[in-house]
Amino acid sequence: MNPIIALLKDNNISDQQINDIFQALTQNPLAAMATISQLGLPQEDLQALMGQVMQNPALIKEAVEELGLDFSKVEEAKQKMQNNPQ
Repeated sequence: MNPIIALLKDNNISDQQINDIFQALTQNPLAAMATISQLGLPQEDLQALMGQVMQNPALIKEAVEELGLDFSKVEEAKQKMQNNPQ
């Protein structure tokens, strides 16, 4: 199992919430990160999660694929973010 998904499940985040987070991630990565920070994860788990994402962005792709979502949407969102920095 993907370590990001495993960490969320270890913190009693429901499958539906996990799916929603990664669905949001495919559409708006910044909003997804804000959503993750509002899940009530212990600070050390939140830091570990963010560290994993920053050190190994491929984990996001793996998680999206594991959940059966469309990774091309993540790439589109990333392009939009790079073309329209705020």
